[in-house]
Amino acid sequence: MAGLRESDQSRTTQAFNHFVLLASCSFLILPAWANSRSATLGTIVFAERAHIGSGVASVGATVFAGDRLSTEERGSIQLRTTGARLLLAAASSVSLAQEEVIPAATLTLGTATFATSDAKALLLHIREASIRPATDRPTIGRVTILSSGEFIVRSTQGSLRLAVEDDVRVVPEGAAYRVVLEPPPAAVPQGPRGVGSKDYKPRGAAKNRFAWYIVAAVGVATFFAVDEALESPDRP
Repeated sequence: MAGLRESDQSRTTQAFNHFVLLASCSFLILPAWANSRSATLGTIVFAERAHIGSGVASVGATVFAGDRLSTEERGSIQLRTTGARLLLAAASSVSLAQEEVIPAATLTLGTATFATSDAKALLLHIREASIRPATDRPTIGRVTILSSGEFIVRSTQGSLRLAVEDDVRVVPEGAAYRVVLEPPPAAVPQGPRGVGSKDYKPRGAAKNRFAWYIVAAVGVATFFAVDEALESPDRP
């Protein structure tokens, strides 16, 4: 069993590093259809034990806003959009959308890794939280859902912008945080004196909508894999 777990971990690491390499190199030459105003959201470039809606996902399949991508245990799927790549790990699920001109994905289960070419290449949602690149430099991040109101967000390359309404924070490169979403503030009864009373004071909405806790720095080996991919555009 120990050998099987080590084999699974090795496959996961190799898949992630391969994803990082392909995603980084793909930003150097965008496909010809990237400039077209097509209704399509992207194309599947890898699929194993994965689904689009209730059907089996296959390489080359076109994905549209409104589609749902999911993976089985030991499955994986990778989506390429105009300026981003999105990789779902095993037992994961996202719903896709188009928000103005930005491709968007709502992660509902599991883990998603994304690589972007600029700040408007992809927007990732988890419940009311939104995650996107903080700058226009190439960015790689990873998000894992722990429970309905808790997740881990990591920045491997570049920095990430994490926002819940007006509570906005930045995840710096190489950092990982456990994020706990706070429930919306409960309505406070006015009491018998009501709004018209001279003692009435309106209660402002709480600014802090989530708490976060540092987890650990992203692994050095992973960082070097990303760095090498970005510095070596001629690699296959």
